[in-house]
Amino acid sequence: MRLIGLDYGSRTVGVAATDALGLTVQPLGTLWRKEEGQLRKTLRRIEEIAAERKAEAFVVGYPVNMDGSAGERAGKAAAFAKTLKRRTGLPVYLMDERLTTVEADGILEETGKDPEERKSVIDQVAACLILEDYIGAGGTGACEIKE
Repeated sequence: MRLIGLDYGSRTVGVAATDALGLTVQPLGTLWRKEEGQLRKTLRRIEEIAAERKAEAFVVGYPVNMDGSAGERAGKAAAFAKTLKRRTGLPVYLMDERLTTVEADGILEETGKDPEERKSVIDQVAACLILEDYIGAGGTGACEIKE
């Protein structure tokens, strides 16, 4: 299954995708916006990427707190996922993404990237990790957005 992984943040969205067989994951980039609420261009670009990649579903990182509770960021990610489902008609799954940004930063640090370089790619690496976790778990642990 062709999947698009998204790490939704207040001003960025990291984007990753699987190959045609859904076995490997590649980072596709980071979408930047000036303000959190300005999603029109971001959603349009995600739709374009999904069409180009012939995506069959989205996996959006769900940033729950360490105790498993859903805080403000998780609510915003869920609202984004609902909007994405409405706009595309494709299935959208929320996947627990606790510590993916920390893990992504560690991976990038190991490669020798300086902090400024890491900042420019950390969200797309986090999107890869979210997608890899989803694939590795066989989709279990993810919650499908229903409308």
